[in-house]
Amino acid sequence: MANKDRFIKIYGKGSMTKNEIWLDTETGVNYLYHVATGGYNGGITPLLGKDGKPVVYTEAEILSAVKGSSD
Repeated sequence: MANKDRFIKIYGKGSMTKNEIWLDTETGVNYLYHVATGGYNGGITPLLGKDGKPVVYTEAEILSAVKGSSD
């Protein structure tokens, strides 16, 4: 998928402590990004579903997310 931004933020919550979900528009894999107060520590990991496998969007879901992020 040709997209200017490979990663797009599809969810975000918090101001001091942030939890965000980022979508890799090339692979469809969702990542959970967490940063604690002050921004000095945090991490990123693939977002896992109930089955313990990474959450992966279909091509249609990716297109919908990309469209939604540009609105």
